[in-house]
Amino acid sequence: MRRSPLNRVPRPVLGSPFHLLVLLCSFALCAYAGVRLLDGDWLMITVWFVGAALIHDLVLLPLYAAADRALITATGRRAAWVNHVRVPAALSGLLLLVWFPLITGRVSERYAAVTALSADGFAARWLLVTAALFGGSAVLFAVRTGRRRPATEDQ
Repeated sequence: MRRSPLNRVPRPVLGSPFHLLVLLCSFALCAYAGVRLLDGDWLMITVWFVGAALIHDLVLLPLYAAADRALITATGRRAAWVNHVRVPAALSGLLLLVWFPLITGRVSERYAAVTALSADGFAARWLLVTAALFGGSAVLFAVRTGRRRPATEDQ
């Protein structure tokens, strides 16, 4: 017997108690990291975060939305391979944004002074990861395309 929609007890938006506990722990961890991060030069860090948000929303989002629109327009319709280009491009772009100072070598001395590790090779590793992402996506596309095509029998 099905319940009437009127008699149904609404589920909490946050899900199970375990989900709520994990969410609260993640907020606590973020708060701790924020306090530790802002312990030094809090003004410049705040300016950097606000600037990063504005640059993303006002510059980068329109750029990659236009690139995506151009990709779809160039194919004439939404082709099956479009997502196989989007995902590795987005992941590669995210890695570039996160590691940009080390990939370009702008903070190599500071990085070496703080971590006692060399900053050499970040650009090469980023290019290798990007190539692996696009290569893996191409292999996945080939496998999916091969499965879709029915085998034709020669008679």
